[in-house]
Amino acid sequence: MRIRATIAAVAAVLAVTLVGCSSDDSGDSKADATRSGTPEAPSAADNSDAAEAAGIPVEPTGTKRTAVLGAIFDVNAKLTADEDKAINAARNQCSALDGGATNPDHSAAQRFSYNGVTLTDDDGAHINIGLRKTLCPKP
Repeated sequence: MRIRATIAAVAAVLAVTLVGCSSDDSGDSKADATRSGTPEAPSAADNSDAAEAAGIPVEPTGTKRTAVLGAIFDVNAKLTADEDKAINAARNQCSALDGGATNPDHSAAQRFSYNGVTLTDDDGAHINIGLRKTLCPKP
């Protein structure tokens, strides 16, 4: 019997606590987020600016996307089973190509070794050639 009373008391305290923690929506949400120690998530524009600064091109669409996927497919068809993953890897590899990576062929081989596929540096070189022709031409 004492356990039931304790559980009921704890439940009542939690209910009062939750009601007391609610806030109205009339305040500035950014200021509220800062005061609570939880920053707001960055906007898509913020992410786009950061990606551009890092040398990551915008996500390709249409025929350009098809061309990028084709270049990757030519190296190993399994790499395009998850098209979004392949496109993200390609976009990130552009950063390595344009950012002065020490060994971009090795970087590509590492970046595209997924889905049970392990690539060689020679495979990475072929991916880089395809990316230079499609997604990230030399600046």
